[in-house]
Parts: sequence; C-alpha cells; structure tokens
Amino acid sequence: MQLEISFDNLENADLYLDAVYLSGNYNNLKGEPLSKLLGLPNLGGFRYKISNINKNVVVCALVTSLNDPDWPDSLDVEQGLFTYYGDNKKAGGDLNNIKGNRILIEAFKNLHLGTKESRLKIPVFLVFTKSGTRDYCFRGMAVPGADSLTQTEDLVAVWKTDINGQRFQNYKATFTIVSDLKIYKNWINDIYAIGNTVNEKSPESWINFVNTGKVITLKSPRSIKIRNKFDQLPQTDLENDVLGEVIKYYSEKNNGANKGAFLFERCAAEICKMSDSKILNIDLTPMTRDGGRDGVGKYRIGTPNSYILVDFFVEAKFYNTENGNGVHLTSRLISRLRHRQFGYFVTTSYVSQQAYQEIVDDEHPVVIYSGRDIANILIEHGINSTFKTREWLNKLMA
Repeated sequence: MQLEISFDNLENADLYLDAVYLSGNYNNLKGEPLSKLLGLPNLGGFRYKISNINKNVVVCALVTSLNDPDWPDSLDVEQGLFTYYGDNKKAGGDLNNIKGNRILIEAFKNLHLGTKESRLKIPVFLVFTKSGTRDYCFRGMAVPGADSLTQTEDLVAVWKTDINGQRFQNYKATFTIVSDLKIYKNWINDIYAIGNTVNEKSPESWINFVNTGKVITLKSPRSIKIRNKFDQLPQTDLENDVLGEVIKYYSEKNNGANKGAFLFERCAAEICKMSDSKILNIDLTPMTRDGGRDGVGKYRIGTPNSYILVDFFVEAKFYNTENGNGVHLTSRLISRLRHRQFGYFVTTSYVSQQAYQEIVDDEHPVVIYSGRDIANILIEHGINSTFKTREWLNKLMA
C-alpha cells in the first residue's frame, strides 16, 4: 500500500519515495502540506527557500499536476527522467525575468560549468506531483541534466502560441531523479541553517554529485511489458477528447467505402514520425495491393555524419475503441518482417491480450501504438484539444 503521511505529522516527517503527504482539514492555505512539511511557499510550481546566509536558492520543490495540456510536464520512471516547464506560460512575460526561470538558468549554468564549486550552488530539487485535490506525492530528489542529453539539449527555450495567436517562449528543462529512496528532514533543516547543501547529514548520492558531477539514476524498468485493454485506451478526459476527434474525423471520411481507414494511414505515419526524430521518411503504399504493409520507412541509427539506415514497416488499423486487434491482424505485419527490419503497429483501438502476449513472448520487433499512445503523442506536440486535433488533421489531408 502507498505510504501516507498525515498533516499532523508533516513537520518532522522525512521524504519517502512515492509517499503521499496529506493536506490539513482547512478551507484555506493553512492546510497546504508542503508549507508545513518543508517550510516552503503555499503556491506555485517553483517553491523555493533562499538562504539567509548567502542569499542563494538552496532548496526548490518542483510541483506539477502532470496534466497541463499546454505544458505537459512528465515523469519517465523507467529512465528516471523528469521534464519540467518554466514559469513563462502566458504571452507578454519576460522569458528570463521570472523567478522560476531564473532558478532554472542558474542551476543549469552551474551544472555546465562543470566544477565542484559551481555544483555547490545548485539547489536541492524535490519533485512533487499532485495526488487528488490538495495532497502531494513525493517523486524523488532531482539534479539538473541527463546523461543522454548535451548541454544544448537539457535546457531549451520552446515556442508556444496562445489562443490569440501570440507567440512566446518558455523553458523546457530535463532533470534526473536520484536513486535515494528516502531524504532525511534533518538534512533539509541543516541546509536552511547553514546555507550549504553539503554538510554532515548530506546523502552520499548528493556528495558524489557535487564532487564528481555523476549521478546514480533511479530507473524502474517495467516488470509487465504486456499492456491490457485499459492501459492501451485513454484514461483522462483530454486523451479521450483528442483520440475521439481522430476517430470522428476519419469516420466522417468513410462514405460507405471504408475510405477513412485508408486515409488514417497517413495519420499513422505522421504519428510515428512525431514520436521519433530518427525516422527519416515513410512512404505509404497504394490502397490496394499494399503487400500487407501500409507504409515503408527508413530509420537512421548513428549521427548525421556516420549512420546506417534500417528498413521498417507500418501497419495502420482504424477501429473504434471497442474493437480490438487480434492475432490475425498483428501476424500480418510480423510475417513480412525480415532480418534487421522492424515494424510499427498503429491503431486507434487496442491490441488483444493474446496478440500482445505473442509479440512480447516471441520477441518480435514490433512497436505498438494504441489509442492512448496516439493521444499522448499528439498532446506532447501541442495538439491538445478537439479544435487543434481537427485543425492538424485538416492540414494533414491538404
């Protein structure tokens, strides 16, 4: 069972990975848990403490609901990576003159300087996600950057457009979750007291990061690789809206001749390309005599200067969410894969348990994008409403 810490016990509570810290029984901010737990402000995505000794930000809680459609913060527990967006979320703001963004800029600057002295200036970042209305779940201690990203990739300014068509920028930051399962409260208290994140009570992981810049990442590989019907279909209202609009759009194109299913193949190809920048191209096959493949593509492995190309196939299946894809459909793609080839099976619905089991057990090189995957890929690319989904589909058909 998930550990829950009551509001009355917050003041002296340690931070346990995935524990939920409960709010108080108040109808105002007095019941906000992070204030009592860590002595941090009651509101905001960035909740930080400035040392009275050196005036540096020493502790910063990164708070997110993980369900903002415009700024999709995300936690990849398998890879131990946390993606977090800055504070400039409306047009008219100054990208670099908002406190939260300045914290990001300074933290990543000190990371990239690459010295022990600079890393000493990086705050202790604590990641919290909302659990219900006012409770918070602790998801781990984080440090800026990731082994898989360069200095030009871990903190980037991205463009957005508001409902009035005004363009503006915000920061997208990538953090690594450290492997500690417990953060002691007395360490946090000592940081507040002396203004230094390295002291007698610091965890070894933090001391190692400050001294060497190396991080032991908290990775949690999936124990179950076979997703059931529920896991493959939308679980939020936004996911339902986006996928529902895709299904509605191509259903309207059918005209009694199943033309919508054929037109969906172009959408499936675009979904694949959006999901991975290493896909160079996908050529769609004709409506008839497609050889059991709806698309044929090239995937690049390596760098722009030294790489190899690998062939892959795309199979697209347009169904409503109640009709699953059985073995007879997935085997059609599998039977056409040759040595050093792989495939994408893209469906607006789901893959049946038996078909999914066979793909996993027999280790077939097939990537399954179900209805929920389609919705999330679109949402991650800013296509996060029924209007934007239809607008994108219309451009795709133009």
